[in-house]
Amino acid sequence: MTLAAGSKLGPYEILSAIGAGGMGEVYRAKDPRLGREVAIKVLPASFSQDADRLRRFEQEAKAAGVLNHPNITAVYDIGSHDGAPYVVQELLEGETLRSALAGGKLSPRKTVDYALQIAHGLAAAHEKGIVHRDLKPENLFVTKDGRLKILDFGLAKLTETEGPGSPGTSLPTETRGTEPGVVLGTLGYMSPEQVRGKPADARSDIFSFGAILYEMLSGKRAFHGDSAADTMSAILKEDPPDLSFTNQNISPGLERIVRHCLEKNPEQRFHSAHDLAFDLDTLSSATGAAQVDRGVPAGRSSRARRALLVAAGLAVVLALAAAILWSRSRSTSIDSIAVLPFVNASRDPNAEYLSDGITESIINSLSHLSNLRVAARSTVFRYKGRDQDPQKAGRDLNVRAVVSGKVTQRGDTLVIQADLVDVANGSQIWGDHYDRKLSDIQTVQEEIAREISEKLRLRLTGEEKEQLRKRYTSNAEAYQLYLKGRHAWEKRTESGLQQSVELFQQSIEKDPGFALAYAGLADSYVVMNSYSLMPPADSFPRAKAAARKALEIDDDLAQAHATLCLALSNYDHDWPAAESECKRAIALDPKYATAHFWYTLMLGALGRSDEALVEIRRARELDPFSAIIQANYVRLLIFARQYDRAIEEGRKAVEENPNFGVAHNFLALALTAKGATREAIAESQTTAKLLEGTPLGLLALGRAQALDGRRSEALQTIEEMKALATRRYVAPSFVAMVLTRLGDKDQALDWWAKACENRDTDVVFLKVDPLNDALRRDPRFADLVRKVGLAP
Repeated sequence: MTLAAGSKLGPYEILSAIGAGGMGEVYRAKDPRLGREVAIKVLPASFSQDADRLRRFEQEAKAAGVLNHPNITAVYDIGSHDGAPYVVQELLEGETLRSALAGGKLSPRKTVDYALQIAHGLAAAHEKGIVHRDLKPENLFVTKDGRLKILDFGLAKLTETEGPGSPGTSLPTETRGTEPGVVLGTLGYMSPEQVRGKPADARSDIFSFGAILYEMLSGKRAFHGDSAADTMSAILKEDPPDLSFTNQNISPGLERIVRHCLEKNPEQRFHSAHDLAFDLDTLSSATGAAQVDRGVPAGRSSRARRALLVAAGLAVVLALAAAILWSRSRSTSIDSIAVLPFVNASRDPNAEYLSDGITESIINSLSHLSNLRVAARSTVFRYKGRDQDPQKAGRDLNVRAVVSGKVTQRGDTLVIQADLVDVANGSQIWGDHYDRKLSDIQTVQEEIAREISEKLRLRLTGEEKEQLRKRYTSNAEAYQLYLKGRHAWEKRTESGLQQSVELFQQSIEKDPGFALAYAGLADSYVVMNSYSLMPPADSFPRAKAAARKALEIDDDLAQAHATLCLALSNYDHDWPAAESECKRAIALDPKYATAHFWYTLMLGALGRSDEALVEIRRARELDPFSAIIQANYVRLLIFARQYDRAIEEGRKAVEENPNFGVAHNFLALALTAKGATREAIAESQTTAKLLEGTPLGLLALGRAQALDGRRSEALQTIEEMKALATRRYVAPSFVAMVLTRLGDKDQALDWWAKACENRDTDVVFLKVDPLNDALRRDPRFADLVRKVGLAP
């Protein structure tokens, strides 16, 4: 149907034709009732022959009519003429974005300006549940005053064809003048889910937006093949070339936004157009709308212009070559990373678990990548609460790249900023800003880990890629309770450990299939015994039950295997089973320092000193600033009778952690074994002062008194231990150690027997501890050693 100038279409007077194509015609018309000019899109009469399609057209057109936004073309009216439906829209003066791109790529400044307008328009429509489904340069219009308008909102459902290969996908409407009149989409801008024939939601519009943004910046289509099948394959399987290779003026932040839009998986794109607009706005504010084009000043001669263009071209070539060389060198040289503690920018102590939890989760995810050395949690958390210079921290930690960030909680919203810095030159490799719901915290952690692996150009196995995406629970509340539990557990205080048990149990109640929560509960019970907060008969069986439940859910959880190893050795004295669990944990996660550490203690108890020292050195390599690993390195050197080396390492340990009582305790034991009694007494007294009021503090005090010949005072300290035991658990082995130091063999053996009956942790070291050398010839001592499953 063709309408001549002067003819009527309902109440509208046709002024002229604007465009025509395979799916309809567009006219400039006048509305005599309001005295304004409008654009009228007339659709083929065949549309009205399908009642369902016509009904959907009317619904979509009415829905689009309620949109009132400066970046969306207004829909005024719908009607029908001679059986052909039509829609009346705002008349625009200017050109389509497709026409604007005819001359090649746009400047980054103009691109960001247009992109912000598109994003704001999309956000307004998506808020009302309206999805475009056919976003492309032909459906974006730039007015003469620089405003960008989205055309045909709500009409895409009408023009959907049976599939991506149908004829409609390659029939753009011919345009003339000022109004494009586009009806159909173009395959190159479809999302992967559209190509597959799946339903398209708001995230599909975001993918199309990304393809348009890529084209504005590069002058080339993101996905284009020699045939429809090739283009479809590119959309589904390929990533477009890096923008930095096509436009040197593009900031890394802008390229990151494009890539985030073009994720194949909808779950990994921006979750909303609001998030997209926020990132664009942040980038624009931070960088002055990205890099600004620098043109040749007016009045310069053509020769000067040519010279400048040649120089500029040479600079681009050199910059591109440098970028390629830098990228290649970076991909091979950056093989180590540290994730510094994310800053709690909320300044709310109750939100501390979020910043710590995000940090730890990213560390754990990256630690599964075989080609990347990741600084351990206890190593990087030395920087918590300090002003962090990523480059300096990276040098101190001997890594090639550093991740830093901050977390702000606003009600149920999280704002997270993450940055990746090259330690060698201080340059930013990558940065991202996330504005998400609190319930999306796992998604953000996954995205950050994935972005880091991509930016470092790590070659990941299928298993490693799967590990980065792995989630242990889909229950957001259960996950938050788990993070709170870990945060409480890391405090290593009596109240913190008790709170961690409660939080892990609450997490399990929310999701009984949450393996990590069971593993956390197992760790809590194991540590509570180490801190004398529960007797072994209570703590270890509970730890084993929780660890086994975790492994019943997920047998590949290294953390649970390691905890089970410790319980089987220290409580059950089932050495073969314990060793099997430790080896399984290390095989699953070779970078898990705690697994190596606990295996070390088991090897030391068995008298396999050479193996134990090799294993603990590996643990130290993985976590070089772990105070507990360093202290126990001293302990194992004592068991190996390497006293000079033990004293040397002990002094390093107390120098690095002067307020860590356990380090002073083991240094005192090394000095005692060497015969340096005066120094041993001093270190024991320091231990007692640092751990005052605790069972270990009383043990150190009693040992110092015994070494100093103050027998009555040492016996009084033993009485204090017995009194304390009425209020909390005090290991009988502590009393036995002081009595052994006093030379009371019979009483010492009686208390060691009680310790074996209670299955105190220290009884596993009866065979190797030099303290017990004075007892070894007594047959009762040999019997005790046998009770813990060891040959005397």
